[in-house]
Amino acid sequence: MPHAQTKDLIAAYYDAFNRGDTEAMEAMLHDDFEHHVNEGGIRRGKQGFAEFNRHMSETYRENLTDMVVFASEDGSRGAAEFVVNGTYLKTDPGLPEARGQSYRLPAGAFFAVKDGQIARVTTYYNLADWIRQVS
Repeated sequence: MPHAQTKDLIAAYYDAFNRGDTEAMEAMLHDDFEHHVNEGGIRRGKQGFAEFNRHMSETYRENLTDMVVFASEDGSRGAAEFVVNGTYLKTDPGLPEARGQSYRLPAGAFFAVKDGQIARVTTYYNLADWIRQVS
């Protein structure tokens, strides 16, 4: 898969995110999908990712801006850098209490692409910075 197609795939994934279209995001995932969670474990499979999306949609409202997408020449790897503009809607267990706080957080993600689909997403952001913003 050429790097331009990988960049388009990643851009489409985040366009779906910004529309709140988690089904479209999930349709872009490979059957062997892995979600490497920031400061957490690895969520394997589309079903686990769908459950994660449901939780996130109830707990946070987010829009990504300042998006820059990169891809390796062979298209097997990609990355994105962006800013998360969010509202904390519902208290996430183990985190500060939600009171509708707004936050703005730089973040990034790394991708592996297999057979034209997303096989891995690894997301990074500064959790301590997010906690400071919502506390």
